Amino acid sequence: MLKLGQIGVGYWGPNILRNIVNNKKCIVKSVSDLSDSRRKFVKDNYKDIKIVTSDALDIIKDSEIDAVIIATPAHTHYSLAKACLEAGKHILVEKPMATKLKEVKHIGELAKENNLVAMVGHTFLYNSAVRKIKKIIDSGELGKIRYIYSKRASLGRIRSDVDALWNLAPHDISIVQYWLGDMSPIKKKKNGMSYIQKGIDDVVFLNLIYPQSILVNIHVSWLDPVKVRKITIVGSKKMIVYDDISDNKISIYDKGIDVKAVLGKNMDFDNPEVVEFKYREGNSSFVKFEWDEPLKKEIEHFVECITIGTKCITGANHAAKVVEILESC
Repeated sequence: MLKLGQIGVGYWGPNILRNIVNNKKCIVKSVSDLSDSRRKFVKDNYKDIKIVTSDALDIIKDSEIDAVIIATPAHTHYSLAKACLEAGKHILVEKPMATKLKEVKHIGELAKENNLVAMVGHTFLYNSAVRKIKKIIDSGELGKIRYIYSKRASLGRIRSDVDALWNLAPHDISIVQYWLGDMSPIKKKKNGMSYIQKGIDDVVFLNLIYPQSILVNIHVSWLDPVKVRKITIVGSKKMIVYDDISDNKISIYDKGIDVKAVLGKNMDFDNPEVVEFKYREGNSSFVKFEWDEPLKKEIEHFVECITIGTKCITGANHAAKVVEILESC
């Protein structure tokens, strides 16, 4: 049984805590939060948690604790992660792992030096739909990937510690990186605007160009009237629409435009090949897959990485790729 501590039980923290408590291979010994109301929430709902404290050092210094979950504001991630690793504890850090590439790399170095797991909470990589799409892409069914565009938008939740790019885009960047095999984009361009709070972008359009002429557009916003969580993948053979808030999350379309050469048409001997286009309008269908809560799978993966040495799919190397893209923009 792993003994765990959790630092931070704010907006996303309760969901993490619920899944750790429900994991039969874990015991949650300690939880810390600066807020009186959040500590009261833990005391009222989790009677078996022995220590509820306002001081994160109570967890970091506890020699009985094997691993720590960090679910605090982004600017605190690096210092807390560093302190936990130096104290010999495995870590799962809510995204982003840190706000600077050099900090993420240092976290990775510390974890390697101390033979510890350092994992970031890119929860969508534990989403059954995202994993199913990865298998479809790798099978070649879509053909050559031409472009991907995503939209992650709604009205709120407005934050002041990070902008919409750092709040929302890590999800889509991590998904795209996973689907494309963690290759690095060769060009990056960001356009954003701050309407509500000066200097904090509420809406961002991020353009990335990957090798093999793969174009990616990511749109994130706190100011849209309708909640949207959708990604479209256009391949040379087929196309996919992934709608995370739909009951039928994955739709595959056997549609496209093929180029065919017609020899001898118009008898142009200087240009004997005349191009024509063939429009394909095949069937569309929903893709079936088994669903499980992504956060549950994420916690299970974290435990397996520690206990049986499973390779971490959202370790420091993956986290560094995501933060490198964000930081460069």
